Amino acid sequence: MKSFRSYLAQAIRAAAFVTLACTFPAAAETVEVAPGVQVTKRSFTAPMNEQPFFGFAAKTAEQKAEDEKFVTAIIGASGSREKAFGEITKRAWIAIQAGKVREAAVRFNQAFLVSPEQSSIYHGFAVIAQARFSDFDAADELFKIALKQPNPVKALKADYGRLLLIAKRPRDAQEVLDQAVKETPDFSDAWTNLAWARFQNGDPAAACAAAEEAAKRRPSNNSISDLTAVRNVAQCK
Repeated sequence: MKSFRSYLAQAIRAAAFVTLACTFPAAAETVEVAPGVQVTKRSFTAPMNEQPFFGFAAKTAEQKAEDEKFVTAIIGASGSREKAFGEITKRAWIAIQAGKVREAAVRFNQAFLVSPEQSSIYHGFAVIAQARFSDFDAADELFKIALKQPNPVKALKADYGRLLLIAKRPRDAQEVLDQAVKETPDFSDAWTNLAWARFQNGDPAAACAAAEEAAKRRPSNNSISDLTAVRNVAQCK
């Protein structure tokens, strides 16, 4: 299976030339998943532990007890709640990069049990909602929540901007990505995504400038082809 970034890179290139149709569901019930955090209730065709927030399924007393047992054990083994959360999400992001979206979903659900307020939970579930279930509405909602939650990873705005590009919202994407490169100027992928946004917004010269910045910052293996593609279509020198 292709990695998430490779998959999104191909989608962005296609979005530069064709219109993508996105269907968004009507307003639905929301559920509080962490103190002060409301998420639209959704379920997908997948095992419960492979869906964001366990598919919002009602758990039995036995399942709740197993969850508590897991949390106690992982915190005990790691030494603290913070270390337990960090270890689980590290494995989840590695799975994402390897294209193992199902495994990543299981990991993010485990992390959700440990620290449901953390930004990485919503970021990770946004990736899964889009990459596995093609639900742009869910991904957009979760990215917006991730931006407000504590301890976001540096790729958050770059990934959100990329989603907006795929959803055929380049102006919204450029706004997010302008912020991304200001906050994480050393992150090559953010510059590459900004190059695509500028190109799709009709400014190939500015796209080339962003691509040049991306090239200076050691682009990841997954984004090299994406960077090459935007430089080609923008006719950069």
